[in-house]
Parts: sequence; C-alpha cells; structure tokens
Amino acid sequence: MQGLHVAGQAAPTTSSRTSGTTCGPGGVGGDSDSDPEGFFERRVLKPLPAHLQGELRDLGAALSRDIFTESPHVRWEDIAGLEGAKRLIKEAVVLPLRYPQLFTGLLAPWRGVLLYGPPGTGKTLLAKAVATECRTTFFNISASSIISKWRGDSEKLVRVLFDLARHHAPSTVFLDEIDALMGARGGEGEHEASRRMKTELLIQMDGLARGGEGVFVLAATNLPWELDMALLRRLEKRILVPLPSPAARKAMFSTLLAGRCAADVSMEALAERTEGYSGSDVAVVAKEAAMRPLRRLMSRLELDGPPDPAARIELGPVTVEDARAALEVSKPSARLLEERYRKFSEEYGQTA
Repeated sequence: MQGLHVAGQAAPTTSSRTSGTTCGPGGVGGDSDSDPEGFFERRVLKPLPAHLQGELRDLGAALSRDIFTESPHVRWEDIAGLEGAKRLIKEAVVLPLRYPQLFTGLLAPWRGVLLYGPPGTGKTLLAKAVATECRTTFFNISASSIISKWRGDSEKLVRVLFDLARHHAPSTVFLDEIDALMGARGGEGEHEASRRMKTELLIQMDGLARGGEGVFVLAATNLPWELDMALLRRLEKRILVPLPSPAARKAMFSTLLAGRCAADVSMEALAERTEGYSGSDVAVVAKEAAMRPLRRLMSRLELDGPPDPAARIELGPVTVEDARAALEVSKPSARLLEERYRKFSEEYGQTA
C-alpha cells in the first residue's frame, strides 16, 4: 500500500505510478486514461461563456480561480478503508462517464452526495481523489468563494458558479464545510442576504435534477445536523465517513513508519492502542514517534559540536519505547460527537 494517504497527510508520489481508476468522456483504456496527472498538464480551460457580461464576467473570472488546474496526487488506492464511500462516489461520478448509455431515466446518476463524519477521517481526501482520478472540471468551493460583502453578489456568485459548472461539464462542484453556507434557514439572527444566498443555492441544485447537465455536487461537513433540510433532500446520498477500522489504522502506520522502526515495533499493537483515533490522529502519533530518534540525534550533535561535512549522519530507528511515549502524549480528537453521528445516520444516512 505504498503511497497511502491519511486525512491531513499527503504521501509522496512517484511518476512511475500509473495504476488506478480513471474516467473521461472519451471512454476507458489507453495511456491517457491511466495518467490522470497528465490530464491536468494537457488540459486547457475553455474561455468564460459569452452570456457572462459586465459584473457577472468579473464574478466568473473570480470563481474560475477555484478550478483545480494541478493534480492533488491522491488515488483511490491511496486511501485506507472507506470502501463504501469510495464505491458510492465512483457510482456517482466515474461509472456514468464510462457507461453513459446505462445511466438514463430512472438510473440517472446521483446529482449530489454529502460526506459527513468526525474531523480528520478523510472527507476532503476523498474529494481530492475525485479531482485526481476523474477527468471532470473540479471546482473547490469554500464559504469565501461565494460569500460577498456586497449586496446581491452572493446569490449572483452561486448562479455564476453553476453556469460555469455547466459550461465546463462534466464538472464536480465540491462544497467544503457546507454547514458554514447552508445552516437551517429561519435561525435566530439570520441575515436576509444569507437567506437569499441559501435559496439561490437550493434553486440551482434543484435544477440539476433535470439531468443531462453533467454537473455533480459533492459536499462535506463535520456537523450534518446543522444543515437545512431542503439541502439534505437535494444531496441524495448521505455517506458517513467513520473513524478508521483497526485494519485501516494498521495500514496507515505501516506506510507512515515504513523503514523507520525497529524490528520489535508491532504495527498491529499500534492499531489496537489507537481505537477511536481519526486518520489525522494516527498521522500525529506516527510523526511524534518518528520525531523521538531525531531529538536524540539533535541532542548528541549539539553536545559534540558541528559534524564533519563529509560524515554521514544516520537517524536511529523508532523503538517500542518511542511508540509508547508517542501514544501517551497524543490523544484522540474525534470521539466527542460519536453518538450524534450514529443518530443522524439512523435518521438520514444512506450508505447502501
């Protein structure tokens, strides 16, 4: 599992890796389909649509800066676990592009998917895999992208965003931390401008249900219970991205600590000791364990003075004691709302 990613941690990539699922309007197979990074290098974005004039053209130019023009270098196989989430996202994005003749009528592809779960479990990482592997125009949208201080601009930005998505179709619109944009309407202190922006977003997403536009909405949140109910209806699939399983945690430790550990350090024991840790927490434990041999080396170098430039400096291995100490100082950060996620999944989740 070389090149494994965990939430919040990017593993190094090599140019020799070309395996993985890719997709494109032109079908499957051939060298171009096995090289999604090359797709980013070769592609040229179309100019802004002609109907965007005046201030709308300026807004379109601003939103175009949120289109991924470089590969995030995250493959499906780089993500440990989360098989159900990966399968559903492929079903919504990859397969309709491969076999458009099958996804018609009642079998039209899903138009919206919500990824929810504790922080650090890989929601944004899944979105990066979509951007890397699927040859669609990927819009990486946050609250700052479509919220403006100028009256009326926020709803115009939302409309222009979906105009651009249709113009560059097939497109994926990724709305990160969507709870910041689409909290329940009618709440205390809600501003009129915020309500108009929310309404426009719902209208645009509802328009996608007509089909044939080639636009897919992928949203992520840590607080799904704060979302507007009308948005949940439009996000047809709601997928819990859970804390990693023991097998996934073992795979993460094996990759993150590859070549760094003494022979008696057990990856399985580390996985057992990190029950309740998110992917980001696992990365913190691995980094803390790897830092301890470095600290010992730095202390020795400071006592001995500057080393001989010709001498080779070797970093010692991570010991069992290093791993134990790292676990003692690194605590899980994502277990506080476990019961609320379970309850939301029972009421609204759709994982099948």
